[in-house]
Formats: sequence, C-alpha cells, structure tokens
Amino acid sequence: MSTKRIAVLVSGGGTNLQALIDAQQAGKLQGGEIVAVLSSKAGAYALERAAKAGIPGYVVARKDFDSNQAMTLALVEKLKTLSIDLVVLAGFMHILTSEMVAAYPNAILNVHPALIPSFCG
Repeated sequence: MSTKRIAVLVSGGGTNLQALIDAQQAGKLQGGEIVAVLSSKAGAYALERAAKAGIPGYVVARKDFDSNQAMTLALVEKLKTLSIDLVVLAGFMHILTSEMVAAYPNAILNVHPALIPSFCG
C-alpha cells in the first residue's frame, strides 16, 4: 500500500489540524502523511501550527477571487501541483464548487461539518 499525500484545508485556528498533526506524530495516521496545509486566509493560526510541525503552509485567500468557483479552481490547481491524493477539510469555512469533487472523487474528508455561518467553530 502506498502512502497517500494528504493536504488539510483550513480557515482559522486549526484545532482539528492540530489533532491530525498529533495523530501523525504518534504514528496513528497510517497509510498517509500530511504534506501540506492550505489556508483560505493569510495569518490563520493553523499555518503556525503547520510550520511548527514542519509541514509547508500555503494561502489561497478567498478575498483574492471573484467567486467560490474561481477560488476552488485555484485550490485544485495547487493541490495537483503538490501531487495530493486526499483532501481533508478541517474547519475550511468556504463553499467549494463541483470542480473540487470532480478533481478528487472519493478523496475528500470533512472533519468539521457545520451549518455555516450559524455554527462555525
């Protein structure tokens, strides 16, 4: 079994990301490795958590795009550039369009399901 390259998408503090990092460091994350963290906003504390763990962090800021679709396309392009196999949404607070699902069929995991914006965090 090959090791899957995992990217975690975040928007804020990264508590779910930290749980994933802790699991990886404890050897509990089998079959995959977190190789990138992508944030929808610069300055998100999750990027600091990633840096402390030695995981590269990237920003694909929603404010830089005219639509959710344009941001989704930029995310997909970045994920493909990084050769990502599995996308984990861990407090990613933006709606992704169908292009993400088409690019990663059966390879997207949402660990922070919530009714946004009423129940964020």
